[in-house]
Amino acid sequence: MTGVTAMPLFHGVRTFFQAPGEMKHLYLEAYLNLAWARLLILLPFSKIAPSLGQRMGETPFVDRPEDQEELNHIGYAIQVMSRHTFWKSQCLVRAIAAMNMLHRRNIDCTLYLGLGKSDEGMIAHALLRSGTRYITGGDVDLKFTIVGKFAKG
Repeated sequence: MTGVTAMPLFHGVRTFFQAPGEMKHLYLEAYLNLAWARLLILLPFSKIAPSLGQRMGETPFVDRPEDQEELNHIGYAIQVMSRHTFWKSQCLVRAIAAMNMLHRRNIDCTLYLGLGKSDEGMIAHALLRSGTRYITGGDVDLKFTIVGKFAKG
C-alpha cells in the first residue's frame, strides 16, 4: 500500500477502535455498504437503477420521531467512514450505502440525482432524503436540477 491509500485506512481503523461499542457495529456496516455501493456503481446505471427503488417516486416529507436517532447515527457513520475508505466514496456511493442501511431498518428514503453548474462546468450530485432531512449530500451549496429520483420505502 502506498502512503496515500494507507493513511485513510489507518485512521479508519483507529476511528473504529476508539468508537463506543454500539457505534462499532454501525461503522462496520457503513464501511461494508460503502464497499458494496462502490462495486455497484462500476456497473452500467441501467443495471443498478431497478435496485434503487421506484423510479421517479418520492417518499413522504414527514419525519417519524422514532427514526430520528437512527437517521443521525447512519448519516454520521456514512460521513465518518467515507473519509476512511481507500477507494473514492463520493456522493453516489454514500447515498446508495445509506439507502441500503435505511432500507434494512424499514425507513423510507428518496435518492435524488441532480445536475448543476460550477466554475468548472456541469457537475452531477446525489442526495439521500428521509422525511424532511438530507442524510447524505445535503451539505453542498450549489443548486441542482433534479434529473432522477428513486423512492425506497
